Amino acid sequence: MNYLLLLQPVYFFCYPIFWKNKEDIFGFAKHKNQIDKTYLCSMLENKNQAKTSLSDLGEFKLIDHLTKHAVKHHKDTVKGVGDDCAVIGDTDLQTLVTTDLLIEGVHFDLSYVPLKHLGYKAVMVNLSDIYAMNGRAKQITVSIAVSNRFPLEALEELYEGIHLACNSYKVDLVGGDTTSSTKGLLISITAIGEVNKDQCVYRNGAKANDLLVVSGDLGAAYLGLQVLEREKQVFQVNPNAEHELDAYTYLVERQLKPEARKDVVKLLSDLEVKPTSMIDISDGLSSEVLHLCKQSKTGCQIYEDKIPLDQQVISTCEEFNMDSTTIALSGGEDYELLFTVKQEDFPKIKANPNFSVIGHMTEDTGIVELVTRGGQRVTVTAQGWNALSDD
Repeated sequence: MNYLLLLQPVYFFCYPIFWKNKEDIFGFAKHKNQIDKTYLCSMLENKNQAKTSLSDLGEFKLIDHLTKHAVKHHKDTVKGVGDDCAVIGDTDLQTLVTTDLLIEGVHFDLSYVPLKHLGYKAVMVNLSDIYAMNGRAKQITVSIAVSNRFPLEALEELYEGIHLACNSYKVDLVGGDTTSSTKGLLISITAIGEVNKDQCVYRNGAKANDLLVVSGDLGAAYLGLQVLEREKQVFQVNPNAEHELDAYTYLVERQLKPEARKDVVKLLSDLEVKPTSMIDISDGLSSEVLHLCKQSKTGCQIYEDKIPLDQQVISTCEEFNMDSTTIALSGGEDYELLFTVKQEDFPKIKANPNFSVIGHMTEDTGIVELVTRGGQRVTVTAQGWNALSDD
């Protein structure tokens, strides 16, 4: 996105003048007589230094790069960066923590996203991560930054959606922060949950020959976004035009008001099935499968004819001249749960309408293949949504 303007050729560096020696720039003055109340702002320029575009790096490689030197200082930090949630606690009951940041113009467009829906969805995005760890969501904090174009009534509408989500999922709103923004609306939500230590599911537990399973159906949220974008363009040309959305109600609802799959966690428990690995589908099926493979050091084969698609997805893909398999693989924002199970657990889930077995894990580390309806094998790469894209 164009908002990544921090990659400029000039770097600014400010430090107090009392650092007499260059060696003290990142330390403290050793003597009182070095202290001066005057501060110097120095601009350092390095025209020859190579620059790396964040959009070329991508969101997940950026996270890996920025956190590769992170050190755990506390033994109760069980899992840090690299999964849907951080896992904290060395007792039988562990705490789950996750956070997401949503920015106007990057993650949502208020020309067609109602504020109440936005508040609801912002909560769902975080709760989905808790459920992806096989956990129970308990609390959230909400922080917002708003520009002066938003009146009180607008924020009341936003929080109406947040409160609805909290009441629906029995989650407590326990804090947060508010500040001003020079442009637009920013929402940061942190969700806190819990999980029994022996029931926590990570991304790295899949083994070769485990079955790959997904809840619900895929691709509807992305197509809902395409429908809304089309209607926005129609409105820009003719503000008086009638908008026919009746044929796309399921798609639009999946985009504007997704539901986190709390029910899947309970269902798996009732079926006495503990996944060997799990992740939620926020950036697209292909990206999430690759995450599981990377963390578990496995490969995967996905069968095209097993990918669950709603009829409205199929018909809308035909109307928009889009390939439904590509949409399911790369669309994102479905917030379904993708998980692996041992083959011995297949009889427990095979007749359940909530689950679709769409493939299996292999020993070919990092290699994900799509087996087409014609029997061909196509290598799958991550084509899901990238928050740092320039597009």
